[in-house]
Amino acid sequence: MQTTQALTAFRAPSLGLLATEPLRAALDYCASRVASVPKPQGDGHPVIVYPGLGGGAITTSHLRRFLKDCNFSVHDWEGGVNTGPEGVFDDWLGSLEERVQQLHALHGRKVSLIGWSLGGVYARELAKRSPQSVRQVITLGTPFNALAHGNHAGTVFKILNRDRAHLPPDMQERISDCPPVPTTSVYSKSDGIVCWQGCIEKRGPASESVEVHASHLGMVTHPQVLRIIANRLAQPEGTWRPLKRRERLGRA
Repeated sequence: MQTTQALTAFRAPSLGLLATEPLRAALDYCASRVASVPKPQGDGHPVIVYPGLGGGAITTSHLRRFLKDCNFSVHDWEGGVNTGPEGVFDDWLGSLEERVQQLHALHGRKVSLIGWSLGGVYARELAKRSPQSVRQVITLGTPFNALAHGNHAGTVFKILNRDRAHLPPDMQERISDCPPVPTTSVYSKSDGIVCWQGCIEKRGPASESVEVHASHLGMVTHPQVLRIIANRLAQPEGTWRPLKRRERLGRA
């Protein structure tokens, strides 16, 4: 059982930050449109992108196009609009796991998983289920330490599902565990939807938390975030290392 201290440690962002999310996301997108064209740096390995709650292929199209230009084989999750898990969570994950394994077999190379917000929960759990098929996990504004509280997404989740979808009671403890593959959690202290403290991964030999200055809705278009994702994906398989400060700031 969680203690009172644990429950109060994660608080939802201020209403002021929440109210400015759409405007800041628009600015993030505009900044990405005028940013320099990415230099091909990928090795062509497969990458799957999972959208956030209420998002679909359109919401991650800019990120996928950017990564394609960086020479990665990028794939949408092909699950339509992300309204949350359907039915029993573990059973529902089965079809997503099959897709990861199919791409692994098709390309003959492990698959990198990128998850935005709730999509990051899927990426983390899939990496735990099929570590032999997953190269690394990158999450964007995913509050894996504060899934049930400390965010403004709960109301949207209920509206989209009308109480049809339920996460198992032990989900919070499960997703807090770091996947057994290289893992990067990207978070922003100016996130207006989820508590940034809930996005902090325990530092380990193959795990890290990277701070950016972006809105939650603009995570998938912000130039700094895009550079960081490309940098992480470009590492040769088996040689993962933490991001250096100069790389986070976009310096050579």
